[in-house]
Amino acid sequence: MNLSPLSRELEAFIEYISVTRALSKKSVEAYKSDLSQIENELKKPLIGLDSNTLLTFLSKYKNKRTLNRKLSSANAFFDFCYKSQFSDEHSKLKFSKIPKLLPKFLSYEIIQNSLKLIDTSSWIGLRDYALILFLYATGTRISECLSLSRSDIEGEWLHVRHAKGEKERIVPIANVAKKAIEDYLNEFKYEKDFVWCNYKGDKLSRISAYKITQKYLGVSPHVIRHSYATALITGGADLRVVQELLGHASLLTTQIYTHIQKQDLKETVEICHPMAQKRYHA
Repeated sequence: MNLSPLSRELEAFIEYISVTRALSKKSVEAYKSDLSQIENELKKPLIGLDSNTLLTFLSKYKNKRTLNRKLSSANAFFDFCYKSQFSDEHSKLKFSKIPKLLPKFLSYEIIQNSLKLIDTSSWIGLRDYALILFLYATGTRISECLSLSRSDIEGEWLHVRHAKGEKERIVPIANVAKKAIEDYLNEFKYEKDFVWCNYKGDKLSRISAYKITQKYLGVSPHVIRHSYATALITGGADLRVVQELLGHASLLTTQIYTHIQKQDLKETVEICHPMAQKRYHA
C-alpha cells in the first residue's frame, strides 16, 4: 500500500508531540499510525474532515477500546490545531462507552480453605500465610503492601504511607492478620525494616507476591483487594467508608461494588419474600 504524504497540519502535530512534548518514540508512532491511516484511507487532510465523516469511518472498529484510542488521537490532533490557530473550530469527539467489568472476588470460605493448605513449618510458609491474610484483612494495593515497614503497624491500625497518589491513610488491621505477621517475623532470620522479604532477605517483588497468591488462590493480589471490598459491602458497610478504606480518590471508583450489594438484596428477597419464592402462584 502506497502511503500519501502527511498533511501539513499532521506533520506539525507529529513534530509537536515529538519535540515540544517529548513523548516516547512508541507513543509518537501510535499517534502517527492512527492519524495517518485516516488521511490515507479517506484521501483527505484530517483537518478538513467533518465529525460525521470521521465517526462513520471510525465506526468500523467494533472493539470499543481500539475505537476510543483512535478517538483520543483525533481529539489530541484537533486540540493542537485549535491552539495553533490552524482551525477556528475546537472539535472534540465523544468516546464510546465501555461497559465496566464486574470485579472478580473470592469468598471468605475459599480464602480460609486455601490458607489451610499452606505449610507453616518454615518462615517462608509463615510469610505466605501472613501475606494473604494481610491483603484480605486490609484491602491494600500490592504496591502499598510491599512497601510496608514494621513501624507502619501501630497497635490495631495500619498506616498506609506509600499510597497511590501519595495520599496516606489509616486502616484497621484484624488481630488474626497481625498475629500471623508476628509469627512470621519471629521466625524470620534477617533484620530488615520492611516486612515482606524473599528467601535472600531482599524486599519481596510484585512478581513474587503474584506467584504466592496465584499458587494458593489462583488469583492476583488485586482480586484479594476486591474480595476485601466485597466482604465489607455484603456485610452492610457504607460505600463512603469503603471508599476511604480502599483509598479511592473518587466515590465513582468504589461504586463498581454496588452491584454486589444489589445482588445480595435480590437474593435476600428471593429467599425470604413469599411472593418471590417459586412456590408462590398468582
